[in-house]
Amino acid sequence: MIARPQRTEIRDSGILVPPLIFGTSSLGNLYEELDRPAKRQLVSAWFKEMGTPVCIDSAGKYGAGLALEEIGAGLTERGTAPDEVVISNKLGWKRVPLSGTEPMFEPGVWKNLRHDAVQTIGYDGILECWRQGNELLGPSYPARLLSVHDPDEYLAAAISASDRKRRMHDIREAYRALHQLKRSGRAAAVGVGAKQWTVIRELAGEIDLDWVMLADSLTIYTHPAELIRFTEELHKAGVFVINSALFNSGFLAGGTYFDYRAVNRTSHAELFSWRDRFFAVCSEFDVVPAHACVEFGLAPAAVSSISMNTTRPQRIAENVKTVSYHAPQRFWNRLLEDGLVRVTPEQLS
Repeated sequence: MIARPQRTEIRDSGILVPPLIFGTSSLGNLYEELDRPAKRQLVSAWFKEMGTPVCIDSAGKYGAGLALEEIGAGLTERGTAPDEVVISNKLGWKRVPLSGTEPMFEPGVWKNLRHDAVQTIGYDGILECWRQGNELLGPSYPARLLSVHDPDEYLAAAISASDRKRRMHDIREAYRALHQLKRSGRAAAVGVGAKQWTVIRELAGEIDLDWVMLADSLTIYTHPAELIRFTEELHKAGVFVINSALFNSGFLAGGTYFDYRAVNRTSHAELFSWRDRFFAVCSEFDVVPAHACVEFGLAPAAVSSISMNTTRPQRIAENVKTVSYHAPQRFWNRLLEDGLVRVTPEQLS
């Protein structure tokens, strides 16, 4: 296995990123509403369990800006020095007033929000999201890592080839704005976060990216060879690769959501069959399923960091330890023999 450095620099940024980045969708009330004390405990646990600077990933989409707001308030309350934290803000969703009983941008997913969010991608739109994000974070904690959030969803909403072409132009304009922020010193690095890795590949072919965040696409459940090769190409080009959503929205660890959609045994029998067999092998070798997911997600040599989110402060310490966990090789061999994985972590590294 390749020995991983504790922190890796995003090229020419001066920012050293640890193997574990803390996701913050739970601060935005994803799937459930946490009370304020629990949210403050999450923030405190980051710093207790991880040496500084702590790296945090967030987005205006998370709770229609609520996650950013809670980050800023939590950091301020604990008296966090600005150099103790690095914040990534994925831009493209802007907070707007709530006009109905629940937000419309992702109905049923975010709980008890007081605002809605709209997708706004383009030169002016991204700058507006950037300004709003920094206002929510507070003057002491501006986001240093910036990206366009969900460009894949933006493109997927196109109703024709010409509409997709227009939307791609909007994305290019958004990156023109982000690169201007970087040149002016108001951002350290520019990246992209998306669920559809093929869209990341499309963008990487024409836009200068310092980092990419893969979501739901490189997991123990789904790991196409073409994607592995793409991450290797990114690494050779000096692009920092972050792997996130390693549990496919919690499903691989026992949850009821897969790729942000509720699933059940009746309509998604194949998914549940895979998980049942995976859990059986984990039980046989006394391996915690979540630990296996993390080891696999961090295994590709091109992946420098993973991003994990939790609603429970007590899980932060376990998540930090899990980054160094290695299951027995016999366990991985069994998964390979049973057709549950295509490759083992050893082969990926």
